[in-house]
Amino acid sequence: MPDLLIELFSEEIPARMQARAAEDLKKLVTNGMVEAGLTYGSAAAFATPRRLCLTVDGVSAASPTLREERRGPRVDAPEKAIEGFLRGAGVARDDLEEREEKKGTFFFATVVKEGRPAGDIIAEVLEATVRGFPWPKAMRWGAGSLRWVRPLHRILCILTDEAGATVVPLDVDGITSGDVTEGHRFMAPEPFSVVSFEDYEAKLKRAYVVLNPEERAETIKSDAANQAFAQGLDVVEDPGLLREVAGLVEWPVVLMGEIGAEFLELPPEVLQTSMKEHQKFFSVRDKTGRIVRFVTVANRETADQGATILAGNQKVLSARLADAKFFWENDLRVAKTDMSVWLQALENVTFHRKIGSQKERIDRIAALARELAPVVGADPDEAARAAEVAKADLSSEMVYEFPELQGVMGVYYARAAGESEAVAEACAAHYQPLGPSDDVPTGAVSQAVALADKLDLLTGMWAIGEKPTGSGDPFALRRAALGVIRIVLETGATLPLTEVIGKAKNDADAADLVSFFHDRLKVYLRDKGIRHDVIDACIAMPGADDLALLVKRAEALSDVLKTDDGENLVQGFKRANNILTQAEEKDGVEYSFGADARFAEDATEQALFAAMDAQRPRIEAAMADQDFATAMAEMAALRAPIDAFFEAVQVNAEADVVRRNRLNLLGDIRKLCSGVADLTRIEG
Repeated sequence: MPDLLIELFSEEIPARMQARAAEDLKKLVTNGMVEAGLTYGSAAAFATPRRLCLTVDGVSAASPTLREERRGPRVDAPEKAIEGFLRGAGVARDDLEEREEKKGTFFFATVVKEGRPAGDIIAEVLEATVRGFPWPKAMRWGAGSLRWVRPLHRILCILTDEAGATVVPLDVDGITSGDVTEGHRFMAPEPFSVVSFEDYEAKLKRAYVVLNPEERAETIKSDAANQAFAQGLDVVEDPGLLREVAGLVEWPVVLMGEIGAEFLELPPEVLQTSMKEHQKFFSVRDKTGRIVRFVTVANRETADQGATILAGNQKVLSARLADAKFFWENDLRVAKTDMSVWLQALENVTFHRKIGSQKERIDRIAALARELAPVVGADPDEAARAAEVAKADLSSEMVYEFPELQGVMGVYYARAAGESEAVAEACAAHYQPLGPSDDVPTGAVSQAVALADKLDLLTGMWAIGEKPTGSGDPFALRRAALGVIRIVLETGATLPLTEVIGKAKNDADAADLVSFFHDRLKVYLRDKGIRHDVIDACIAMPGADDLALLVKRAEALSDVLKTDDGENLVQGFKRANNILTQAEEKDGVEYSFGADARFAEDATEQALFAAMDAQRPRIEAAMADQDFATAMAEMAALRAPIDAFFEAVQVNAEADVVRRNRLNLLGDIRKLCSGVADLTRIEG
């Protein structure tokens, strides 16, 4: 079986598009081959800035010949129907066979679809792939109609077997396929031919091209770490930047450069962000955490070991950092003098046209943070002040230049303005958590502002009808709801959502928004192993808008259902409830008037009365203390007497007094169990 090698050689492909493009090439070509009847063993795709490569092992030499039998019309059918069948099957009248069946005599045709050589199929599939490639952005050049991310120069396409390599012939807008590629643009630009993937990869490396992006990334990471370690420093890890830089070079050469002494006192976040965003540099820090060096990755080796490249990079970096230093010093002057000018500027910044300005939103968050402060143990005045200044840095020059530094710069500016550490900390921490794995704020003031910020966003968007739909969530409302859930659960805060939504003063539909929170909570708890029916059973109870209380109840119910007593108690409850429901529908009365032990006739009946009398006060006391685990454990102790009762007693006794008493006893069981959770919602 031959092996296939494809390379599409072009001008530089943007780094952000390379990984997806390699996967698209693999999927489109292999799917097209399989649909045409070819099989293969394995496939792998690679990308560098100037090439997409696909290698496919064990390709079948040809597609199989297929034979298909088709039944046509009856032999006495109109001639036009028979002619249509002949055209569709691609056979002559003499090729038809007549067969007798139950419903008459019919024509049958055997249609043979001859197999095709792999090369012919691959040529068609690759041409269709190139012409219809799903680039996010593509361009045309010259007089051709072909669209590619950058001008396409070569198509390498060969099939290799024991006899050698064969070029798969195709022509796409004048670009003909061959067995030739090129190495590094500057260090080895001469074209060369290849006969297999192994030959291709080895010759590329000799021509200063590392084909595998993971290998390029590992080279960058290890060389940078070694250079930093030699000077007693550490490289700040940045997996996203590493992937991007690995997509910018074919032959990575790691160089470490100096940062001007006049910039070393800038906040490390400013240095790191400026170097990353503008220059694609990695930051290098000393043992105290200060950023003191940078790492850049060149795409070539030079006679002066990169000295000229470093000098040029350091010159450009100094200009960039001079701008950052100017922003920093201007912002510090404002913060030390009067930060309120930033807040006033936010009056002219629209948060949402239907909600108002950023300043109006800040005022609402401050008022709500004051209300929520006691819930998390924060000082109301301090929480309100933190909410007032937490977003002030949005008006700063530094955040205007680097929006990703919002919050981070607010900490520095709040400290410079003389605010308390709790207020300064809230400037960054109130945005947390930014995702399911991000930490929640630890300080009480930060927690109050974070809750107020997220709740104001949710209630505001709910009030104007901007709710998430399907996968669309442009305002990250699901993330905001999850943030509220995580802060509440990790702090154990008592936060009745219905009441808080009213305090937010956004006129949101409280019931609908609480339901949204419940949906997000289900996802969160499901990942922690709590079944959806358990959560539904607890959501149906009063006070379900108190998330911490709801989760305590759900965790307790989930734990008790993992025991035999708990699971069997639910079955006993359902049996009691079913009998009651049928009897109440039949009799037109509700059996909830309390049973009388004096009318108990059977020993198991008397034992159940005794067990109910013993467990009821314990369950009710635990529920009053919101100790759901104890309440459900005490309730599970009723499992044995309930089981024994149903095994020994006929509820619908002939004696009417006895029957009503037993039904009222079941009503007592239903009432007691339903006070803990709505067990009718438990499945199974």
